[in-house]
Amino acid sequence: MTPGQIVKVIWRDALPGTQEPNKMRPGIVVSSARLYYKIAFALIVPLTGSEELAIADASVQIEPTPKNGCTKTNYALSWNVQCVPYARLTETPSTISDAILAAIRKQIGVCIDR
Repeated sequence: MTPGQIVKVIWRDALPGTQEPNKMRPGIVVSSARLYYKIAFALIVPLTGSEELAIADASVQIEPTPKNGCTKTNYALSWNVQCVPYARLTETPSTISDAILAAIRKQIGVCIDR
């Protein structure tokens, strides 16, 4: 897995009424490639097609391209970065641009007051 790669994440055990996903959903790897072989987890930002979840200044709009494989406008939820075990991840050949990855990482920093 590499930073900027789109993966499928097996989300489960969602709490009722929390809007947490409870099925397989796409996400973007935002963790450093240096950590890939050192820990069994990746930092993932979920992708959604729901504009209602895209908080201004804490989400990045992603338009469909052949490189990212999206079929509609999606939103990377930078405010919802999560540490996910590799066992829950399935790689895809799809990736986002370096500029979008940089924007997501910058927003994560803003969310934690960096």
